[in-house]
Amino acid sequence: MTTAVEASEAEGRVPAVRIVVADDHEVVRAGYAGLLATQADFTVVGTARDGAEAVRVCRERRPDVVLMDVRMPVMDGIQATAELMGPEAGDTPRVLILTTFDLDEHVYDALAAGASGFLLKDVTAERLFEAVRVVAAGEALLAPVITRRLIAEFARLKPRAPTGTALGVLTPRETEVLRLLAEGLSNPEIAARLQVGEETVKTHVSRVLSKLGLRDRTQAVVTAYETGLVVPRAASPEAFGRQDPRGEGERGMRPSGEGLRGQGSRG
Repeated sequence: MTTAVEASEAEGRVPAVRIVVADDHEVVRAGYAGLLATQADFTVVGTARDGAEAVRVCRERRPDVVLMDVRMPVMDGIQATAELMGPEAGDTPRVLILTTFDLDEHVYDALAAGASGFLLKDVTAERLFEAVRVVAAGEALLAPVITRRLIAEFARLKPRAPTGTALGVLTPRETEVLRLLAEGLSNPEIAARLQVGEETVKTHVSRVLSKLGLRDRTQAVVTAYETGLVVPRAASPEAFGRQDPRGEGERGMRPSGEGLRGQGSRG
């Protein structure tokens, strides 16, 4: 679905990204809003103290991006995300989940509900700004190895009934591309594996997303696990260690600077 940012760029102008901040802690909520307001290309159009208020504010203010705390009273961030992504929701914002914990089952549920990515609450200002710009542009906030580990682990711990028949609309090559996406491969890596051009891979990815009604690569990875196309394997404890304070490496669940930008919702 075309975002307001994408539509305006098509017209030759770059508008401010419209943002809603939802968090039940007033200091945190005000802190994020104030920080985002320092950027010339951002406009905070509303804040919310719980998920129900977040849904209402989003429907009134029509933001491009929502920073959504995963744990809130009245309605949590998972249910709020699901409501915002519902079939009758119309133009939907991109949701960035905020969490305190590296390996949080609620983040997995939020990704399955339609969120475009997640950030730890102690993320640096620079990474926060970059994340908002990435998802506002219609891309997935996807650090492939990190996101795949999170999804694989909770798909293993919380198995859902396989629905592989949903993949019947895909060609064999598209199914293979989806499998490789779920393994965390980038477009160039998939191209090398299949011995085809990168543009061909982008076309396959775009068709996979379109046929399955998915927003971005993050949703494709979730689908691959939940349909049983990819079987989660037990992960070693080391795979989920926290990153060091400098943000180096991919062992923690914090998206790395290089991994912030996904391959794009259109492949």
